[in-house]
Amino acid sequence: MTEIAPLPLARLTTLRTGATPRRMVEAATCDDLVAELRDVWSRDEPWLVVGGGSNLLVGDEPFDGTVVLVRTEGLETLPSPRPGYVRVRAQAGHNWDELVAYTVAEGLQGIEAMSGIPGTSGAAPVQNIGAYGQELVQTLVEVELLDYETGETAVVPAAELELGFRTSVLKAHYGSVARRDAVVLSITLELADVGHGEIPVRGAQLRQSLGLEATASVSLAWVRETVLATRARKGMVLDDADPDTYSAGSFFQNAIVSAAFARTLPPECPRWPVSVDLDPVTVIPLDRFDGVVPPPVEHTPDVKVSAAWLIEHAGLRKGFSLARSRAGLSTKHALALTNRGNATAGEIAELARFIRGRVQSEFGLLLQPEPVLVGVQI
Repeated sequence: MTEIAPLPLARLTTLRTGATPRRMVEAATCDDLVAELRDVWSRDEPWLVVGGGSNLLVGDEPFDGTVVLVRTEGLETLPSPRPGYVRVRAQAGHNWDELVAYTVAEGLQGIEAMSGIPGTSGAAPVQNIGAYGQELVQTLVEVELLDYETGETAVVPAAELELGFRTSVLKAHYGSVARRDAVVLSITLELADVGHGEIPVRGAQLRQSLGLEATASVSLAWVRETVLATRARKGMVLDDADPDTYSAGSFFQNAIVSAAFARTLPPECPRWPVSVDLDPVTVIPLDRFDGVVPPPVEHTPDVKVSAAWLIEHAGLRKGFSLARSRAGLSTKHALALTNRGNATAGEIAELARFIRGRVQSEFGLLLQPEPVLVGVQI
């Protein structure tokens, strides 16, 4: 067991909030992580797993339990059964952006647009991270999990995680609990081996975000460099010298709404159609088949709308803060709530509540928080 002197969670989270927990342990290898978690679970006490701390808003009261710091690292390249593809396995504690950098350097396509996202690889499938039109669900093959109920490890296909827009069965959404209580030990991705030359950029949203024409071809390295520069301009790349990066990234999710609801929003609000299955499979039991195949049912795709646009057009501009509060919107990006200097979790939560209320009042839409909230409510 590697028990360490507890550190304030404000030093371990990018929002820089959280008191010192009662107990803290650290795991440097996968075996250590399994052993530490099994020991903590046997104590029947509150527990919290912390990797990069980039998706946590931790309350101001001390956490009365054990915090497990995930410090496992390592990458492994594996063969893929698909020609032209390579698999990469990353330990849960491996820095996500370092994983992206490795894949780009190896000429492997699939996660380059997610450059600069803070946090660890193990946290990535929990909320199906994504950026600029790429999402983890597009490349994730499987994860290794340690199950809370059984204490056993298992390799689980990505399909069983029910990955959706910033969600999975592993995520405890605000006001709910995870449908599968487990800790990620490693993830395995399947990436196209495209090399270092220029290739077409797939995805309209990614091309739009990068300012590329439909026929444009660029290298993976160009995509990574451009994404990092774009995120830096928005204060979305961690920088100790820049308080705009003292955040959890996008605090609210871009909302997924029906096409009908989207039409009630101002036409200027940025929106993107959510892809649907254009060729669904219809299964008809043989004992009920009468020789007639029903026509396919047409579905109008849902629409993803910009939460940042909604916030700004509810009258809350970049840099907004409540009176006498040390929390504020980023001066670069209206979707990031930031700690402007020793803000409490209570101050950040107060700002989040105010923003949600304004957007709901103006547009009839209740924004949902992305970070995991521990000991705090909005």
